[in-house]
Amino acid sequence: MSRRMVLLTWGNSNPRTAKTATGLLRYCGDECLAVLDPDKAGMTAQECLETGGDTPIVASLSEVDSPRTLVIGIAPPGGKIPSNWRAVILEAIASGMDVLSGLHDFLSDDQEIAAAAQAAGVTITDVRKNHFKSIATRTQLNSTCCRIHTVGHDCSVGKMVVSLEIARGLQRRGRDAHFVATGQTGIMVSGAGLPIDCIVSDFVSGAAESLVLDSQEHEIIVVEGQGSLVHPSYSAVTLGLLHGTQPHGLVFVFEAGRTTVGGLEHIPLPSIAEQIQLFEIMGGIYQPCRCIGIAMNGRRLSPESAALAAKELEDNLALPVVDVIRDGPERLLDAVETFCDSGSWQLPADPKT
Repeated sequence: MSRRMVLLTWGNSNPRTAKTATGLLRYCGDECLAVLDPDKAGMTAQECLETGGDTPIVASLSEVDSPRTLVIGIAPPGGKIPSNWRAVILEAIASGMDVLSGLHDFLSDDQEIAAAAQAAGVTITDVRKNHFKSIATRTQLNSTCCRIHTVGHDCSVGKMVVSLEIARGLQRRGRDAHFVATGQTGIMVSGAGLPIDCIVSDFVSGAAESLVLDSQEHEIIVVEGQGSLVHPSYSAVTLGLLHGTQPHGLVFVFEAGRTTVGGLEHIPLPSIAEQIQLFEIMGGIYQPCRCIGIAMNGRRLSPESAALAAKELEDNLALPVVDVIRDGPERLLDAVETFCDSGSWQLPADPKT
């Protein structure tokens, strides 16, 4: 059954802050009826969010025909709900809509909102809410499943998009590939996964490992990355995910033109070459791990400038550099298939319990 979603992005209708909305528009577009932002009413999703085509941006829920789900469409730092959104959420609940949220502030724990939902007989789903409590043990890993992991030079550069494009692209080629969601938007798109940035710190690697164990009957799994090893705010999540996933191959994702840490612009980003080396070292403690391709988010550049930047980086690092949105993922798919089919990543079977 279609969720018939209205994506709430009021005051935050831009590709970076509203990345939950953009992910749903891109991969679940047939379920997205409208974007709700009174400040941008009359425009289209494409105009504000760079995806979603002519999906309308509306000023109120009353403009939408038979919506079923209100989605909190933003992923702001810290995951706080804007105070002026409460009235919209309560209006949606009163009209019989379910609420889907990926914020760190759990709506189901808000007394007023929870009471309203109970009275209306609707469901509040907090995607980040979980009770996972198991450590990683590095046992029972399938030695025939090739594990690919997207990593990046910063937050909000497109790791989820690249992961989905690779997994879905491989599936189109007839490969037994599977996307593993580790963030709120990926979970909303795929219907499964764990919110790695909302797991108790001792259990982050265990959560990542459990996602691998649950998916490793597939030939290839593509694990969505989070944060960056060089982001002072979120590197712990990135490292825990890297160690729990134990990837064989990495796809490095970066945004062309971004030279400083997102949200901490006084901190310069290390070079891409330095970061790739760091990820390979930290990912290769127990098995070979190497970067097999680079995904460039070129949205800040013109197509001509982006092509030149990709060519220069590709020549310098001898790795394919691909903008999956502008150019499609085919060359990255080639790199993943070549790597996985080579068998160079395989070791003897991992220890069993």
